[in-house]
Amino acid sequence: MKPACVYIVGTGPGDPLLISVRGHRILRSADVVVYDHQVPTALLQVAPASAERIDVGPAAPRTFDQEAISILLAEKVAEGKAVVRLKWGDPFMFDSGAKEALLLREQGVNFEVIPGIPTAIGGAAYAGIPLTYPGADDVVIFVRGHEGESEDAPDVNWNGLAGVAGTIVCYAGPRQIGAISKALVAHGRAAEEPAALVYSATMPSQQTVTGTLATIASDALIDVPALFVIGRVAALREHLRWFDDRPLFGRRIVVTRSREQAGELLEMLQERGAEAIPSPTIRIMAPEDAAPLDQAVADASTFDWIIFSSANGVDAFMGRLTAVSDVRELKGVRLCTVGPSTAARLLHYGVRADLMPAEYRAEAVIDAMDAAGSLDGIQVLLPRADIGRDILLDGLTKAGAAVTDVIAYRTVLAQGDTGGRDIYRMLLDGQIDAVTFTSASTLRNFAQIHGVEQAADLLRGTVVASIGPVTAEAGDQLGISTTVMPAQYTVPDLVDALVEHFRGKEPRTHGR
Repeated sequence: MKPACVYIVGTGPGDPLLISVRGHRILRSADVVVYDHQVPTALLQVAPASAERIDVGPAAPRTFDQEAISILLAEKVAEGKAVVRLKWGDPFMFDSGAKEALLLREQGVNFEVIPGIPTAIGGAAYAGIPLTYPGADDVVIFVRGHEGESEDAPDVNWNGLAGVAGTIVCYAGPRQIGAISKALVAHGRAAEEPAALVYSATMPSQQTVTGTLATIASDALIDVPALFVIGRVAALREHLRWFDDRPLFGRRIVVTRSREQAGELLEMLQERGAEAIPSPTIRIMAPEDAAPLDQAVADASTFDWIIFSSANGVDAFMGRLTAVSDVRELKGVRLCTVGPSTAARLLHYGVRADLMPAEYRAEAVIDAMDAAGSLDGIQVLLPRADIGRDILLDGLTKAGAAVTDVIAYRTVLAQGDTGGRDIYRMLLDGQIDAVTFTSASTLRNFAQIHGVEQAADLLRGTVVASIGPVTAEAGDQLGISTTVMPAQYTVPDLVDALVEHFRGKEPRTHGR
């Protein structure tokens, strides 16, 4: 990023993944981030932790506020900082981006504009409404509405507007929808013309209301601005809807997995339409004494078997091995992984597992290894978590194996890393549909964070999804009953089990 410059970046209509590649790259190098209220929190987290973050209010500020914002941007640039100005939607479409850019130019400040997907276009697409259709509506008119409390329709030539055959798109305040509809009908638009209102466009809470110019105002939500689409294309929604037709759409699902490992589960839930809320209850840290692990890495070639019971164990061991040597040290050593996720993580280092038990539990490892050859006298390395269960260690020892048991990583309590969401309050208010637990430690730590005595009551009103029987057993010990558990103990199967559980059930109506 060039120094002493303001980057005016459009973030798109809401979904943080819709920011452009360049916008994302610029944001990752920002010294200062100045943003509108509507910019999603997830985007703010893309900026470096050291970056200064400044909230300057609504996307369309008053003139006085606008000047103050431009002065602030200029001051930050004068300090030699790379400044990113995040704008909802597109900076140059029904936004103040052009005004800010002119004020910066007057002050001799360099700027660059990085476009974003306009809300009018992205919101309509996510609602399944094409703004044009071949052979039908080939004209699109964008009208600037008002997001405030005004009951007046925008000051435009309604006679000319109503006479143009095509699609009209307007971002309207809740009290304007009726005025706009009446103005169009009064100037010749058909009362039966299809219309749609899109709320919270492109977000997991998106809601779409359809009707006609005559009826749409009566179906509008109270006190919520909307993207207002008028025209024959609005009738295509029932044929083209996709975003809110996914199996977990409208569901809020909490992910308690560590931030280092949560990505796969978060992404799979989001792809199926859920609002996946990261709320890690554990953090993965290096062992307090790394000497035993380093010694095990140095002696890697002397073992007959190395057993990885988690992806974290793979990363801890392989990370140290590749730092001082390479994977050729594992030649002749047989590798066993518990579960496909662990095997996939090992493959990330270019090494394929020799054995993966059909059942993804540590207890099944002993039977699988014994079937592969006698365990008597063999050398086994077991790099694991500091709180790992001793069932595997005890079973291997009893079978005659010489086991080197080393702490590869620590699992510690994580608290407060929820992106500003009050999970406790959301559970109390019935705003969470499911809480997922991918290990016994995530469940125990959840109870510790929210109160051991309160945890069972807190989760009684929602779905508890445990990845397997060990996790479910940990819940039983705390009075927490598992609602959903997959037949195979993997993250993809856990997601599939949630889809099946919610199939055919209407989502709760969450508060906005």
